[in-house]
Amino acid sequence: MAESSTRAGWEALFDVEELPWEVNGAGVYDLVHGGNLAFREKRFEDAIKCYSKAQLLEPGNPIILSNRCSAFCRISQFLRDRSALESECQPLNGLDPTTHAELALKDAERVISLRMNSPKSYFLKTSALILLERYEEAHEAVLSGLQVDPFSHHLESCLRDLGRISAGSVKRAKQWKPQLTDDFECTLCLKLLYEPVTTPCGHSFCRSCLLQSMDHGNKCPMCRTVLFIGPKTYPISVTLNNIIQKTFPVEHAERKSEQQSLSHLDVDIMPLFVMDVVLPCQKLSLNIFEPRYRLMVRRIMEGNHRMGMVGVDPATGSISNYACEVEVSECEPLPDGRFYLEVEGRRRFRISRSWDQDGYRVAEVDWIQDIQTTVGTRERHDLQQVASAAADLARSLIRHAKEAARSGRRSRRLELLQAEGMPGLQDLERFSFWLVSHLNLRPSEKLELIRMRDTHERISRGFIFLRAEGENCRVQ
Repeated sequence: MAESSTRAGWEALFDVEELPWEVNGAGVYDLVHGGNLAFREKRFEDAIKCYSKAQLLEPGNPIILSNRCSAFCRISQFLRDRSALESECQPLNGLDPTTHAELALKDAERVISLRMNSPKSYFLKTSALILLERYEEAHEAVLSGLQVDPFSHHLESCLRDLGRISAGSVKRAKQWKPQLTDDFECTLCLKLLYEPVTTPCGHSFCRSCLLQSMDHGNKCPMCRTVLFIGPKTYPISVTLNNIIQKTFPVEHAERKSEQQSLSHLDVDIMPLFVMDVVLPCQKLSLNIFEPRYRLMVRRIMEGNHRMGMVGVDPATGSISNYACEVEVSECEPLPDGRFYLEVEGRRRFRISRSWDQDGYRVAEVDWIQDIQTTVGTRERHDLQQVASAAADLARSLIRHAKEAARSGRRSRRLELLQAEGMPGLQDLERFSFWLVSHLNLRPSEKLELIRMRDTHERISRGFIFLRAEGENCRVQ
């Protein structure tokens, strides 16, 4: 990168010009004259506004374009030279230094097309290219200027300085080894910034770290400024992210792998939501408001949309060893940071071991299924009969609930309206859970059904429960 003193020396050559009064109208003259006053007072934004208005009145005027180009170069250099402390204490709004330099380059190229024989035009282009750190193109621009004026001392000096910059850049590239400093570390996790987000108050954090912090309050973790932003949709700092990826490629790859491991767990690793016992095929709605579970939901939504629902075992008073995997079918983030979820039970599992991770529980699980025993023809026939009778009774209850709803009478189990989509009797284990998932069971009864590995027994119990439901409906 060019030294500030060298750039300042070149920019001093580009003083602005006045428009001849007798050639231009009074309006254009006054605008350019006002812009020149603002330029010399270092009010570069005001100068640019004046030059732009004059350019609209007299398009293609090389003096106006040249002056505006100089103003773009100066403001770009001014923004680049600002210290981090100045930017944090007094943040500025508007375009970034690179955009100003690109606008300067565009004006410089138009000036060259209008003043091909003017060395100053090539100074302008060279200055803009140096600000963009495009040194090879800047070198070509200087050589083009020397073809126009071979005896220009300014262009010769510019060529020598560019040679020193190029030599210094090569030497630094060979000797310099990037170091991980506080500028690239997240102050929350104390690791390399990953998907960095810069808050309006000027502090940068990993996106996931800021999300986790804002689960507890909407203030900046560093200066406690109230933040009216949504980190999930707030844009990543593209410039900072590119610098980190190019400067620390190995460390960035490690951070990426680390973040993905939190969202994309192994097949037998399951984050746990401790609330209630859920059965396979059972559907329910959840309102996630605790900070630890908000973090967990964000991670599973970046992964396979699945988690374990586990309840407390009434017999032991601790978390049950048996639980059910649920899949999130709908996830709605709410304005206050909560999540509304629609989930459905999938597979059963047994917890072999568990541990805490960022405040919530994670477990290594063993998947369980019903034991398939070899039975005779009579036993199979009995099982099919019980399943068919249970299916017929379930259909009858569904019809009864629909009729009660249409006639305005309230059914004791209107939830049976949601019981459509009955699995076929080919998969009796799934059918057995569908059967019992719509019944009003106590947590201890649900837990017993999850532990049970006998399909016949589960269907028989479900049939008993359903008959009791049918009798209650008829009483109503």
